[in-house]
Amino acid sequence: MTITPPSDKFVLYSDFNCPFCYALHERLHDLGLIDRCQWRGVQHAPQLPRPMKPWSGSLGAELRHEVAMVQRLAPGLPIALPPGKPNTLPAIEQAVALLQNGLLDGMDFVQRTYRAFWCDGRDISDPSILKELAGDHFAEDIDGQNQVIAQKWETAWHATGQNGVPLLVSPEGDLLVGCVPEEQVRLFFTQ
Repeated sequence: MTITPPSDKFVLYSDFNCPFCYALHERLHDLGLIDRCQWRGVQHAPQLPRPMKPWSGSLGAELRHEVAMVQRLAPGLPIALPPGKPNTLPAIEQAVALLQNGLLDGMDFVQRTYRAFWCDGRDISDPSILKELAGDHFAEDIDGQNQVIAQKWETAWHATGQNGVPLLVSPEGDLLVGCVPEEQVRLFFTQ
């Protein structure tokens, strides 16, 4: 399936609470490719609670398994087992606001948010944590525009026919799904 992104940039659909998204995001930074991407936050698990609840039993085992898989796929990536997974809509909406105000501040917030969750286990559904991560650039969604943009991103992600993240869409509409090896990422950006 071919999907055409809205610009000459690669579109990266990603969710903060997905360890594979975090790993790919860091890999794109390390490879110097993140600037060629337009980051779009989407919720692959919108049913998750606010505030984050600790996971135990089978959910805890699933989370441990995901983190162990990422450690194998991205050796050396700083990652710690968080206590659970939060609803990411508040973080996505804050990213929308910051990306609208300035790409550099927005992408800095995105990276800090991934790390706050995957390295420090912080609840990124908590408005006070988001405010801290955004610093002086924190933006309230007074008129609901951040929510509208986040919903457009979600709709465009569903239109790809994929329901997983991370998902990269090239300017030509080619898709790369998942946290793939470094060489495959490089190749995708040179095609």
